[in-house]
Amino acid sequence: RRDSKERNFIQQAFSRYVSPVVVGSILKNPSSLRLGGERRMVTCVFTDLEGFTSFSESLPPERTAAILNAYLDRMCDTFVTHGATIDKLVGDAVVGFFGAPVEQPDQAERAVKLALAIDTLSEAFRAEMAVDGEAMLGVTRVGIHSGPAIVGNFGGRRFFDYTAIGDTVNTAARLEGGNKFFGTRLCVSHATAQDVAGQAMRPIGIIFLKGKSDGIEGYEPLTPDRPEQTYRDAYCEAYRLMKAGDTRAVDEFASLAKAHPGDRLVAFPVRRLAEGSRGADILLSEK
Repeated sequence: RRDSKERNFIQQAFSRYVSPVVVGSILKNPSSLRLGGERRMVTCVFTDLEGFTSFSESLPPERTAAILNAYLDRMCDTFVTHGATIDKLVGDAVVGFFGAPVEQPDQAERAVKLALAIDTLSEAFRAEMAVDGEAMLGVTRVGIHSGPAIVGNFGGRRFFDYTAIGDTVNTAARLEGGNKFFGTRLCVSHATAQDVAGQAMRPIGIIFLKGKSDGIEGYEPLTPDRPEQTYRDAYCEAYRLMKAGDTRAVDEFASLAKAHPGDRLVAFPVRRLAEGSRGADILLSEK
């Protein structure tokens, strides 16, 4: 009876958050799971839908609910399919992490693949709405960071959540918010990027979050065809010059912007350099 009660609790606690494969793994070895807070290395994924509040105000409430539910349903399916644990839904935002309740040595790689899948899903969803004549939905922005967190069931007797808390989660959220300044949709920290082999990425800059003395180098993960390799190499060379404080970076980025006027990540350093900034340090004043 005690074993049955434990198995039922585990199923009820985790079936909403993780894939059936993960739940099955826990059930096979429940002793590997410590219910309650424990320190774990995780990779947190934080998403947000740009401008959804203003978008929702232009539609009847029932239509807003239908669109949001359809969007979140696809998002949550994508999280679970990639092996993520869904932490919470906050309005139109989805928060998840890898590395708990079971260990995932490839958590960084999984998280970046999830981010790319989210980007594809979101852009396809936006295109479907445009075909149907709906108002244009905003882009989905994603922030990812790896590090320690306290993970466990938190709450009271009536309600509890299996969640991750700590600076790693907050950093992922703030990197997500940084996308709107960088002109990107995806922003991955160096702590995550360093454990992902074979994935094309462009450096964004060394990001100093408000209240932090140490910078975090951020990267934009790319699909193999975006942009083509020669252009990526040219971008990385311009970034190297900028990071070194070399004034030639001004002309290099200006040339890239002229050749690719739609590249918002190129427009960002062009604007910074024109304003007199030097180096790759970026101070994010907003939390």
